[in-house]
Amino acid sequence: MIPIDRRSALRAAAGVAVTGALATGCTDGASDSVPPSAVPSGSPSATGSRTGGSRPVAQAAPAPRRFPGLPAEIEHGPRDRPGVALTFHGQGDPATATALLAEAERAGAHVTVLAVGTWLDEHPALARRILDGGHDLGNHTLHHVDISEMDEERAYAEIVGCADRLRRLTGSIGTWFRPSRTQHATELVRRLAARAGYPHVLSYDVDSLDFTSPGATAVTRAVTDEIRNGSVVSLHFGYADTVAALPALLDALKRRGMRAVTTTELLT
Repeated sequence: MIPIDRRSALRAAAGVAVTGALATGCTDGASDSVPPSAVPSGSPSATGSRTGGSRPVAQAAPAPRRFPGLPAEIEHGPRDRPGVALTFHGQGDPATATALLAEAERAGAHVTVLAVGTWLDEHPALARRILDGGHDLGNHTLHHVDISEMDEERAYAEIVGCADRLRRLTGSIGTWFRPSRTQHATELVRRLAARAGYPHVLSYDVDSLDFTSPGATAVTRAVTDEIRNGSVVSLHFGYADTVAALPALLDALKRRGMRAVTTTELLT
């Protein structure tokens, strides 16, 4: 059981802007500007990178890497090891995101955050907050619109638009790319992601359905009923239910002998 004071504290942290977070946790609401330039696949040097053209980046974040033998779209990791990857769509109220990261770190867990580019525009400090906590940081498109319905030019702009923001904030385009509003990438999106520098598209095999706001107990049950060794779980920042569910979820993993690790660690 989760101590009552701990659960209350988490609910309070998530409740700073619950109404707005529930309404906007996975929707886009920023400008339509997209940088015209493509993003190179390699990570720039840690010493020379700059944020916003003015502040030096202390250390370049990890860049995407190719995992030989794995497909272009990855749904899960090895089934013979007890690691699982909790992956979060990065958007919504920053207080909720911070509460989730703090709870994961308190339990010794590491997660993967796929950030929306416009969310990084609004909350640029969160990019480093995620990395400094030992978590993976990746790309979830610029505006979080339905990338599967876009033509080639617009879809590529969504990928490189977010990649450009990640690179300017961290010195890297991020370790992973996940397409927006779909579990699986089309062949076109996989090809465009590779052109932008992402050898693999990150999917998932367990959907928490937390974006439907079913309550913390339902979120925990949805994950624990389906999770296996190597699973990649889809979760979201911006939802109070997810914050409230995380302690019970991490406790359930621990009881099963599983560890919550970054996607990079899961596959390494």
